[in-house]
Amino acid sequence: MKNRIQRRDFLRTAAVAGIGLGMTSMSQMLFANDTAQKKIRIGIIGLSVHTEAFSEMLNAEVVDADIAGFRVVAIYHPKGNPDVEFKAEMLSDWAVKAKGRGIELVDSVDKMLAMSDVVMLETNDGRPHMEQLLPVFKAGKPVFIDKPIGANLKEVVQILNAAKKYRVPVFSSSSLRYVSGAQEIRNGKVGKVLGAEAYSPASLQASHTDMYWYGIHGVESLYTIMGGTGCQQVTRTHTPDTDVIVGTWEGGRIGVFRGLRAGSRGYGGTAFGEKGIANVGTFEGYRRLLVPVTEFFRTLKSPVDLAETLEIYAFMEAADESKRLGGVPVTIASVLAKAN
Repeated sequence: MKNRIQRRDFLRTAAVAGIGLGMTSMSQMLFANDTAQKKIRIGIIGLSVHTEAFSEMLNAEVVDADIAGFRVVAIYHPKGNPDVEFKAEMLSDWAVKAKGRGIELVDSVDKMLAMSDVVMLETNDGRPHMEQLLPVFKAGKPVFIDKPIGANLKEVVQILNAAKKYRVPVFSSSSLRYVSGAQEIRNGKVGKVLGAEAYSPASLQASHTDMYWYGIHGVESLYTIMGGTGCQQVTRTHTPDTDVIVGTWEGGRIGVFRGLRAGSRGYGGTAFGEKGIANVGTFEGYRRLLVPVTEFFRTLKSPVDLAETLEIYAFMEAADESKRLGGVPVTIASVLAKAN
């Protein structure tokens, strides 16, 4: 790519793309909708577990005040890759429920875009995400990108570069970031976090960087409680049942992610701070994520700095490289350089 993103440059420019610099026409339209007390129309790409959960909450007869003012109006479900596509019975069930909520299922992304003010990308496969997102970017529609952004770090960088090129606000996050315990730690509950551990299920999918498929939930939790960017290098120990990924942050702070593929599997972790030790807590449902998503659509400002989002994906890519090299340390800078 011509505009290669160096890590420090991206820390400055990604946030600009995330808050939608120069998004005058779109922001005016959204504020006009608010003023006229009209709902902001959401279009969704992809039927999924998340699509079902978000649609149920947003299109309910009575909607909570903090997510009110929105309505899912259209869903476009592109044909998925057979190795990861949901079962036909699940897709059919979700489609029936969507229609029951007054949502139109359309046969093209262009039809979905024509009906929508903002977009949620909910396909579970990162490989076609650039193809699916490009029409959204060209249409200037703010978009929430559900995990994973892409199938590997190079694709993630390309997608974030495209958002910047078209000056479109984007936001991406796991719902585990917004677990109440994680947010309390991020907001100072234990003072400065000196180290942390997080864990989650970490099933693998051969077409994706290992942790992009499911381990991203625990990695995002780890970054939330560690306070964001600053990891310098990563090492990974891998067995068929478990991954242990150790990140070293600036100042010698250590963050550890444990990926679970056997036995009892859940979500959680611990933060070790100057003023105390606190548990992260477990998954609290999709509403915890939907609140910041709707706030993003109102303000056009990503609640998570895109520099942090990029580093989360670089962390996971470095873990893959460490695995390939037999567990040696791999720097965040080195994988970012390869991806640009």
